[in-house]
Amino acid sequence: MSDIPLSALALTLVVLLALSAFFSLSETAMMASNRFRLRHMAQSGHPGARKALDLLAQTDKMLGVILLGNNLVNSAAATLVSVIAIELFGESEWALGAGTLAVTFSILVFSEITPKIIGATHADRLALLLGYVLTPLLRFFYPAVWFINLFAGALLKLLHLSPKPESGTPHLSPEELRSLVLESSHLIPQKHRTILSSLFDLNNITVEDVMTPRGSIEILDLAQPWEEVKNQLATSHHSRLPTCRESLDQLIGILPVRRLLASLGDPDFDEAALLDQLQAPYYIPARTAAFSQLAFFQENRQRIGFVVDEYGEILGLLTLEDIIEEFVGDFTTSMPGLGQELHWTKAGEAIVEGSRPLRDINRMLGLDFPLDGPKTLNGLILEHFQDIPESGISIKLGDVAVEILQTQDRSVVTVRLFRPESA
Repeated sequence: MSDIPLSALALTLVVLLALSAFFSLSETAMMASNRFRLRHMAQSGHPGARKALDLLAQTDKMLGVILLGNNLVNSAAATLVSVIAIELFGESEWALGAGTLAVTFSILVFSEITPKIIGATHADRLALLLGYVLTPLLRFFYPAVWFINLFAGALLKLLHLSPKPESGTPHLSPEELRSLVLESSHLIPQKHRTILSSLFDLNNITVEDVMTPRGSIEILDLAQPWEEVKNQLATSHHSRLPTCRESLDQLIGILPVRRLLASLGDPDFDEAALLDQLQAPYYIPARTAAFSQLAFFQENRQRIGFVVDEYGEILGLLTLEDIIEEFVGDFTTSMPGLGQELHWTKAGEAIVEGSRPLRDINRMLGLDFPLDGPKTLNGLILEHFQDIPESGISIKLGDVAVEILQTQDRSVVTVRLFRPESA
């Protein structure tokens, strides 16, 4: 060794540390890369992404060649430092100890910590380039890697930790995928993120959660005078009206209002002509999942149905728009005033209609009313009182103070909510 110039030894040490840094960077970058993004780029024809995915599909072999190279280089660097220390200071113990400390510090700083941080920070970009280097390295060292993996595989089998064939492909549960969407604020616009998040909830929502409650349904009562029927048809803002006699308990059918607008001024237009246009009502069990009902509407080209309980009593009205609005957001207004957003005033108050669905109130005001019982604020208040409350009475639902402002017949019309400290 004394024939080799000290400068050559030092240069060789620098090269070894650089190679060690490369292997450390490669290990971190490849394992931290986004496989979904790589798969998308590979499908788009990116050769670097394809090579990276091929390597990730055989993780044991990829890690084998990286760790083989890293350990060989680190061992050579440690040996070379000892040689340099002996050349400079002789074979004294303190010189060998100082050399060991020096090489440990150099490997940690220049070959481990720094390159690993770089690899983790720029994993996706580096993985596209590393595939071009690691692929030929794996082919060249394949016999050694295969031999080493024989022992590693036997040890894993002995410990009952053998990897499953599909373990290389990440599998995300719906909850994990939803968290991924919610945390991707820098990649997905807020509106898109809200829609995607709502889609994950759609299978947990029943038609009863999104329907228009029975008390809020506008009906066409054929028991009223004929002139009032025609006037209601001319002024209704709905395209379809449930048609009955006296109440929904005597439902006849669904009337497509637009088909009759041209006939309203015709003196021959009578009840018989109206009945000819009626469509048969469609009934939906209350516990039907909203997503399943959406698929049924799509497959059968229907847009409207009546939600019924186990006794066949009509609970509410469900339209295709009701389900779509649940994840897209309001774009129509079924009842005047109900399409408006709710907001807390500066005083921490909000005036709310009793017919408002609890889901809407929770979403707009950041509250946490229970959703496993009554579906509207009026129903929740009536359940709490077990009676019809009078105006001016104040109660507390959970941590929310509620003041009854107006009641009518058997329902609460409007209330004032007071913002809790947690909202």
